[in-house]
Formats: sequence, C-alpha cells, structure tokens
Amino acid sequence: MNAAPHLAQIADAAETRVGRYDWQRLAADLDGHGNAVLEGLLTAEECRAIAALYDEEAHFRSHIHMARHGFGRGEYRYFRYPLPDLVRDLRTALYPRLATVANDWNARMGEETRYPAEHADYLAHCHEAGQVRPTPLVLRYGPGDFNCLHQDLYGDLAFPLQVTILLSEPGADFTGGEFVLTEQRPRMQSRAEVVPLRQGDAVAFAVHNRPVRGTKGSYRVNLRHGVSRVRSGRRHTLGLIFHDAS
Repeated sequence: MNAAPHLAQIADAAETRVGRYDWQRLAADLDGHGNAVLEGLLTAEECRAIAALYDEEAHFRSHIHMARHGFGRGEYRYFRYPLPDLVRDLRTALYPRLATVANDWNARMGEETRYPAEHADYLAHCHEAGQVRPTPLVLRYGPGDFNCLHQDLYGDLAFPLQVTILLSEPGADFTGGEFVLTEQRPRMQSRAEVVPLRQGDAVAFAVHNRPVRGTKGSYRVNLRHGVSRVRSGRRHTLGLIFHDAS
C-alpha cells in the first residue's frame, strides 16, 4: 500500500484542525502537569495510513531496534525529508502554540533562549548548528515490547516540548502499552503519571525540564517518558519532535 499520496488527499488543513483546540486550557495543563491531551487530532483513517508507511522503507532514513541499544523492546523508524504532507503540516501548525509555552517556561527558569514564532525559522537555527537530520518517527511495538524512560535530545539545540500521537486503538489493536511520564522534583520522590489515549489522540509533553510554581517562585523539574509493556497485539505511534538531530 502506497499511503503517502492517500495522506495528502484525506488531510484537511493542519492549521485549521490545530486551531480548533482550546490552547489556553492546553497551556494550563502543560503548566500544571507537564502534559496535555489533544483528543482526536487524527482520524482513524489517517492513523491507519501513517502506520502503513512503516513498511515502506523509502520514507525513512534509519531503522532502530531498541533491544540492540538497551532502549527497551520494539522498533522505530525516523522519516527522511521530505516528510509526508500530513506529518510536515502538523509539525508546522503545532510548533507556534508550543513555542509560546516554551518561551514562558524559559523565562520562569531563567533561561535566555527564546524560540521564534515559526517552525521554519527554528529549523534554520538547528541546521546552522549542524542538526540537519529529521526527527519525526513511527514506533512499532508487539507483545512484550516496551520503551524505557528517556528524553529525546539529539544535539545542543532541543525544543522543550514534543507530541506523540497514538495510531492504534487500545483494546482492539493492542492491550497494555500505556504512555508513562515521570517527574523528578528536587529533594522529593519521583512522580509518575499514566496518560490514557485513544486512537488519534495526541499528547504534548515536556522533553526534558519544566518549571513548577512553588512558595518561593518557580523551580525546575526533570521529566522522562516511556511506554509500559504491551500485553497483546501491535501498537503504532507517531512522534513529532521539533528539533532536528546532529
């Protein structure tokens, strides 16, 4: 199945669909919990079309087997440029909303870096720094597979938020395989959160650090994310990372 032309046909404007969400509420969720769910960002048909790309090697620049690197069990493939239209357009449309949150976070954490309003401008910075390899990816898990807690940092430049979209339907395509976040606060025990998702739902979350409001101002916490063990079936996800890799 050659799904790439099909994706271009069925995708309505990414900017329109992203703009339908209440970004004030989503920003509050990100600020309060380090993650926010965008329900129904993709249709079931779009999810199936993106998942079907996984077996078409021409779309991808590399193929990673997690167990070989101690990352867990399962596999994933990074897209090559040019990205499929829908993947490219979602990345472009989501970035400006997330950049507003990222700039607020950096100001509260005392970081000087500020992110430009357009994704193309941020990618230009990445490429000037030698980070030129695209990072959007599709992940595939089967029974017994899992993804260890980690952070997606691919060079000196790292945009502080990313988005994962569940392409499979829990309970029908797979069981288990929950999306998990952990947050380590200074001088406190780590906090874990399981984020429930349905097919087509997206979760935006902190890549590395985020500020938390305390009694004496904001302090920095460290986050990692992963996927719990898949019990049965097959689970696909689309990852949208906004910085490119070295």
